Amino acid sequence: MAHAVVWSCHKMRFKAALALPCLLLSLAAGHADDWQLVWADEFNTNGPPDPANWNYERGFVRNEELQWYQPENAFCTNGLLVIEGRPEHKPNPDFQAGGENWQTRRPWIDYTSASLTSRRLREFTYGKFEMRARIDTRSGSWPAFWTLGATSGIRWPACGEIDIMEFYQNTVLANFGYSVDRKTQWLAHRTPLAEFGGEAWSKDFHIWTMLWDKKQVDLLLDGKLMNHLDLAAADNADHGNPFHRPAYIILNQAIGANGGDPSSTKFPIRFEVDWVRVYQQVKPKPAGP
Repeated sequence: MAHAVVWSCHKMRFKAALALPCLLLSLAAGHADDWQLVWADEFNTNGPPDPANWNYERGFVRNEELQWYQPENAFCTNGLLVIEGRPEHKPNPDFQAGGENWQTRRPWIDYTSASLTSRRLREFTYGKFEMRARIDTRSGSWPAFWTLGATSGIRWPACGEIDIMEFYQNTVLANFGYSVDRKTQWLAHRTPLAEFGGEAWSKDFHIWTMLWDKKQVDLLLDGKLMNHLDLAAADNADHGNPFHRPAYIILNQAIGANGGDPSSTKFPIRFEVDWVRVYQQVKPKPAGP
């Protein structure tokens, strides 16, 4: 990943390079009535997540992470979706002696967690995507709230990835990814956890937002702009610009790999989601005679 150039608003002291993103934030705050709620999950019913909204990834999935994904590690309680990482030792049902890939080489599962996706259930093109959540920032934890392009036949990274929230190794991230000439292009922004106040910050709930329209995407944390993409920058992407096509949501709690060493962390590791909401802009009514 590469570091991105980012902008922020500080006490209304605008420099020329800051003016446009700060103006976007002002407009978003000042025109709330332009957004209409089109879908939400408030997680108010105890038990498994609503199957009308979520399905699951299963097994060892990516990045040589330590966890085995399974639905049992996601549940709703007291108005929250809890995605729980646990130490759990059991045989890998996909194990193959002398297996050629990392998913089948491992004879044992040592950690379990869950990854929920809205693929084929809730997919959207453009809008305001928001999540209120509390994340675990201890060693080994790698939670994320992100989207992938949903177009059939277009694989990652050409499908386009937007990491509205990602955290690992004391760093909060907001990223965009796609491919050009089969090479992954990253526009990534990293903020040390210490800049937010360290462990005290992670004890509270926070709101992550994506504002996505036909021209740009802004990623915000508690109203502060974290990253910005002019969509024209991806017009030369493989299979065309992925950020003009439908995307689905992923909520997952990974363990290990980029998340670091979990061996000294007291489990469970929990990613707690209060709600996820998607809004889309309301078209203005034509003026009457």
